[in-house]
Amino acid sequence: MVEKLSRERVNGFLHAKGRTIVNGNEEEIILTGWGLGNWLLCEGYMWRSYGSERFDRPNRMEAVIQELTGSEYANQFWTRFRDNYIQKEDIELMAKLGYNSVRIPLNWRIFMEAEPGIIWKEEGFKLIDRCLDWCEKYKIYAFLDLHGAPGGQTGANIDDCIDNVPRLFIDSDSWQKGIQLWQKMAERYKDRWIVAGYDLLNEPIAPGNAERNFEHLVPRLEEYYDEAIAVIRRVDKKHLISIEGHHWATNPAIFHKKYDDNMVIHFHRYACMPDISAYELYMSLSEKLDTPLWLGETGENLVEWFTAMYPLSTSLGIGYNLWPWKKMSCFNSPCSVKIPEGWDKIIAYTKGGEHPGYQQAQETLNQYLENMKLENCDILDYVTQFVFRQPGCRVRATDFDELPGKGISYSGLRSDSNENIYRKQTGMKIVELYQPEKRRFAFDCQWDRLALELEAEEFAVYSIYDLSDINTVTIEYICKEDAVISIMQEDKLIIELWLTSHEEKQRTAKIPLLLAKESSVKIKVEKGKLLLDCICFD
Repeated sequence: MVEKLSRERVNGFLHAKGRTIVNGNEEEIILTGWGLGNWLLCEGYMWRSYGSERFDRPNRMEAVIQELTGSEYANQFWTRFRDNYIQKEDIELMAKLGYNSVRIPLNWRIFMEAEPGIIWKEEGFKLIDRCLDWCEKYKIYAFLDLHGAPGGQTGANIDDCIDNVPRLFIDSDSWQKGIQLWQKMAERYKDRWIVAGYDLLNEPIAPGNAERNFEHLVPRLEEYYDEAIAVIRRVDKKHLISIEGHHWATNPAIFHKKYDDNMVIHFHRYACMPDISAYELYMSLSEKLDTPLWLGETGENLVEWFTAMYPLSTSLGIGYNLWPWKKMSCFNSPCSVKIPEGWDKIIAYTKGGEHPGYQQAQETLNQYLENMKLENCDILDYVTQFVFRQPGCRVRATDFDELPGKGISYSGLRSDSNENIYRKQTGMKIVELYQPEKRRFAFDCQWDRLALELEAEEFAVYSIYDLSDINTVTIEYICKEDAVISIMQEDKLIIELWLTSHEEKQRTAKIPLLLAKESSVKIKVEKGKLLLDCICFD
């Protein structure tokens, strides 16, 4: 498995081969990486602006920055922002951490004037050219993601639309701009193998409501894909095409046909249970269309959720791209931008508060421009340890590996009563160890309140990677009955523990592990009853 994730497989044009993605040497590669959110299409929440419609998307954020600082400063601010937010050092770090791909979200206004007809802006393409040069140097495949299409394809803040209407599918000028943008991209990048593929539209056609529903535009979405692919293929027959369904790339209705022989089915997952139920729908589509899958956007959760979701994804042969690489004052992205002094006044102004004064606003934003450089960010190494399930991560006991028989895992949850939850097709019992809390943030699914109950002869196995030092495992548990448990690594007994019943959570001492690039730890209850909470690798 590990070799399929390696950057050594970043070599030559990617293409679909049956249900897998292969490189120029016909070697299978499983994509792992991050999206460069907020670089070329800003989102207010990454600036710690929550609930402010005045500051939730690029066109509105640009207007507010101009109000705060004046036109002259605002114009040069955005040039400096794009130069500073993502630099060569960001791509270099991504490679050093072990990722092999990046997704670059694009706003059409970077490349085209918002005027009648087609007027190209060369400076936008130069930003992409420069980033692709870095990707070539550090062996990172790059997907070009049209995150904000002309007129907007989603009808929400994430596509930079004007009025929450996906006008790409309604206005002929927007449609033509969108098609010609992909033609231009194909002409410019047809020979660049480091471009992994073209992600034609991000999250098209958001879910509607009783007052506002755009479901009738789904046939237009299919037409757009057909027309965009046609103009791309006239000049570029090499690159992968990435196709997303509507409703935040979760509704598969458009995948009743295969749009291109060299395509991936691209889907997104947030706030779901991190088990196989997150993948099953698309796995069946992949089999039906004989097409590979790509979990092209995911994340924004507790890091323990990462260590359940992504090792499972790769075990199924599905690559992933997390969101986003960098944002302000965070805990679940690799790079955390420090909050500038006076930032509270900037955010207060976006919500109707007092203007902080031009000079103070400029000084605060100047500090932000410096803070966003990688050299000034807090680098959160533990995020990658959880993504790749390396020493330094914690694995929820319920997130055990797939094995035959009673050890089957990741097979979905169903509620049999108010007290207990069981995994389908197994005798494993999942119980609520903690009371449900109010959601801590938007994408919190609260699966982490669950624990795994094991009785005599029951076991669970947990994969772990990169045991290259003096690494250990620690078990957090509640012993319901006096118990004996054995802990094995690759079926070799490491230790046997005699545990006394206790109503409070306990923690074993650190148990040394053997060196291994890929390994697994098996926890088996020989007698008694145990509630497993967490397995901690150090």
